[in-house]
Amino acid sequence: MFRFKTGIILALIFVIFITAAGCSAPIPQLSEDGEPDYPIDSVVLTTRDRTVLPVPVPSTSPALGPEQIESFSEYGYGVWEFGEGLEHEKRLDLMPGGYTPASDTDTEKLLTFFAMTDIHLTDKESPAQVIYYGYKGGIISGYSPAMLYNIHLFDAAIQTANALHKEDAFDFGIFVGDAINCGQYNELRWYIDVLDGKRIKPDSGDKDDPIPGPLNDYQDEYKAAGLDESISWYQVLGNHDHFWMGMFPPDEYIKSALTGTEVLELGNIFYDPLRLKSRGFYMGAIDGRTPYGDIIGAGPVTNFPDGPPTVPADQDRRFLSRTEWIGEFFNSSSSPQGHGFSQSARTTGFACYSFEPRSDIPIKVIVLDNTQRDDDPSENSSGFGSIDQERYDWLVQELEDGQAEGKLMIIAAHIPIVIKENEGSLSSVMKWSQYAAVSDVDLIAKLHTYPNLMAWIAGHRHQNTVIPVKSPDDDRPELGFWQVETASLREFPQQFRIFEFVYNSDNTVSIFTTNVDPAVREGSPAAKSRSYAVAAYQIFDYPIEMMPSGAYNAELLLQLTPEMQEILQKR
Repeated sequence: MFRFKTGIILALIFVIFITAAGCSAPIPQLSEDGEPDYPIDSVVLTTRDRTVLPVPVPSTSPALGPEQIESFSEYGYGVWEFGEGLEHEKRLDLMPGGYTPASDTDTEKLLTFFAMTDIHLTDKESPAQVIYYGYKGGIISGYSPAMLYNIHLFDAAIQTANALHKEDAFDFGIFVGDAINCGQYNELRWYIDVLDGKRIKPDSGDKDDPIPGPLNDYQDEYKAAGLDESISWYQVLGNHDHFWMGMFPPDEYIKSALTGTEVLELGNIFYDPLRLKSRGFYMGAIDGRTPYGDIIGAGPVTNFPDGPPTVPADQDRRFLSRTEWIGEFFNSSSSPQGHGFSQSARTTGFACYSFEPRSDIPIKVIVLDNTQRDDDPSENSSGFGSIDQERYDWLVQELEDGQAEGKLMIIAAHIPIVIKENEGSLSSVMKWSQYAAVSDVDLIAKLHTYPNLMAWIAGHRHQNTVIPVKSPDDDRPELGFWQVETASLREFPQQFRIFEFVYNSDNTVSIFTTNVDPAVREGSPAAKSRSYAVAAYQIFDYPIEMMPSGAYNAELLLQLTPEMQEILQKR
């Protein structure tokens, strides 16, 4: 949490004053339907203006586990401060040798949008999450203290986008997959309802109120702000959206556990060849009755001689198929209907589509589902990138049409097509599937035949990485494109991105990518999420590129074909 000494002193004076006057502090009240219960800070900036920096844990502090939330503040975990802003780094990687950028300011903005990804809204009380893998196995996707409040951080991110929209309007917003963590119905309803500005009940099973009273703990019902109704938003499918924990199609045992009372029992699904059939450890759950979300029912089966630990059941935890997941986006009060998905996708599960954000600008966005199929052969996980023949043929046709019609193109897909080779173990679990209809190498070669393709935007790896995918022909630099990844809103650095496509006077295009930290208000649930995410980073010590802030802002230059230059000049 960010420490404002002056604010603390004034708060203490206020408490002393009202106590002396015989008054009690006001009890938080639920807002009217038009106002959010947890407004963001009044100062809304991007990482160009300032960054969020973790403050190192004091060397004298003991090592804590991620579940020891109550001790974080005592020992200096989760503390952060503001740092200097980051200017855009001008990247000429895809430009011809000897190119000198234009120095004039005669530019035209073509398109502006924001991208959020990997929100991972989590039903923390579900008996079929994998808490044990997280806090005992060091796997942050299994357990993080930030999961208690990440729905509130998501609400704050939406409010931050709304505030930025008032300053410089977005043409649309896009959510690049992994909206939810475990494929559950209630997780997806929370997600859509936050975007729609509904009342949110963030607990499951029995109604819990760890700290009596409204708006004072992670379980309390609250009114979300909702995305500004003038912003159309579009959705991309991620692996966590339709696979259990993003890794496997659930078997009947897991489906039953999701809606039952007994805590899930598994073994080492990562190395045991039995995978989901392995047993030996109860995965645990969060006790929603406790102020810090205590972990219950986790550990070796031998630790539970009286039988499986239990939690209250909830039918809204049911697992959603791919078609059911798509169908929920038609049960939304915001625009557009279906948020990009077609009516036929509700029965076919085909989660690819394209749209043109502006009628006066020749740009097409191609949304590609590049997650694995439920019936793909086992590769020890279903989290790899992949497209089958149907999706490949569809993608090629979309690119052919866009090129023939003189439109610039952007591909939005959850999983990156290029992974750096020096990222060690991350590469092995996030690579391209060997069972895909086309290999990653062949797909990149095909993409290089479309000079109007500007960018591939992605999530999945929870990093703010930018990679130039250079042209195979030095004499045709326009065949290159940029891959831009965006970090997760669940774990530090908890950022989203703004994309601005600008037409320059020398007939080039600049893509300005800018990270944004949600403008959390001090003392709010979203501020707790940030503090807990910083603490989790300090405890798990997972690799984050672009430290110390995790942010990366860049101006990415692109060469246009003569034909595309002429089209833009004639508008």
